[in-house]
Amino acid sequence: MNQVHVQEIECLLVLAEELHFGRTAARLGCSQSRVSQLVAGLERRVGVRLVDRTSRSVGLSRFGAQFVTEVRPAYEALATVLTRARERAGSGALCQLRVGFHGSVYEEVTEAFRQLRAHHDVMMVLSEIPLGSPFSAVLAGQLDAAVVELPVREPALTTGFRFPPQDRLLAVATSHPLARAGRAHIEELAALDLVHPIGDAPDYWMVARVPRSTPAGVPIRSSVGIATVQEGLALVASGEHGMLVCRPLAERATRSDVRYLPVDGLDEPSQMGLIWRTDRTSRQLTALARLLDEEFSRVKIPEGLPV
Repeated sequence: MNQVHVQEIECLLVLAEELHFGRTAARLGCSQSRVSQLVAGLERRVGVRLVDRTSRSVGLSRFGAQFVTEVRPAYEALATVLTRARERAGSGALCQLRVGFHGSVYEEVTEAFRQLRAHHDVMMVLSEIPLGSPFSAVLAGQLDAAVVELPVREPALTTGFRFPPQDRLLAVATSHPLARAGRAHIEELAALDLVHPIGDAPDYWMVARVPRSTPAGVPIRSSVGIATVQEGLALVASGEHGMLVCRPLAERATRSDVRYLPVDGLDEPSQMGLIWRTDRTSRQLTALARLLDEEFSRVKIPEGLPV
């Protein structure tokens, strides 16, 4: 069996989430050329192309998507084993925080992670959590914390930091009449079939993602569930569905076949939060929350720009 390096696996998993060599390099703390080398090395070892690259886009090949789906659980299991081993090793080992997230990890967040390691000897172990299961891994103790969309009304969870709120936009196919109009009204959501996350999230959280009705009381249809953002965008591009997304995601997931529209009357913004189990509050978690507050207080975020 060809030897496969864990760093190559980690690189591919991050690239699968970001679909951008620059953002992948930023998350891994290396150069773009190093990302290319790691991906190329893994492709040589596996013996098949995993990533499709053009001058304008990056995506997983069919084999790459299947490989990522199959290898991610093994990688996360290995990360958990290493974390527990370090915990058993006692003093002398870096403390680790296992943090889950939805979507992208932004620059201010990665800077807080760097500060946490530099000044508190804490290493971050990151993993993406399912769209529709924001709390399960934290409640089960599989993760120490997670960056998820609010609201969070679970008695066992603490919201240690609230990120700045962001606009919510409507994703529709470029061929849709609303795309030509350039914007939508909240009552027009009733004419669409909005996709919703699949998972075990509580009802109040799901309703915050996809409202059940418009302010006028007209029901909003949502007949199809999705497991990933890319799955949702593919359905939107087909012309039959719409999807509500936050502005940062829209600005990082640009596609020629999808338009993102402001929605008049949709006043409830999207907001992320850092959550953890209340009974497992630690100095490392409170330090992370404090560093995030410092980073976002230092940077004034113009209206309409991503966090």
